[in-house]
Amino acid sequence: MKRKGKPLFRIAAIIVSVGMISQAWSSDDYDRARTLMERGDILPLEQILQRMPDTNARILEVELEHEHGRMVYEVEVLNPNGYVREYLFDAQTGKLLSVEEED
Repeated sequence: MKRKGKPLFRIAAIIVSVGMISQAWSSDDYDRARTLMERGDILPLEQILQRMPDTNARILEVELEHEHGRMVYEVEVLNPNGYVREYLFDAQTGKLLSVEEED
């Protein structure tokens, strides 16, 4: 069962790495994220997605934000049971900071 989620994560990482990001991201946001990654200030999204506990979940949204003095990735997923979860990762270290289940 774990194998089903991995191709989705790979596809998401490939899409981001070639710049085909959601229309919600402006080109300024993309440029900023790319600069931070190239400087080594944040990890690539692919590395964050490899740390996801829900390997069978469907990725709904990924955001890179500045919260509480640090850059974080917010990854929102739909798990196989139909629940939406939001994972918050430290963008520099990849450490999972929190998990929230949404209604």
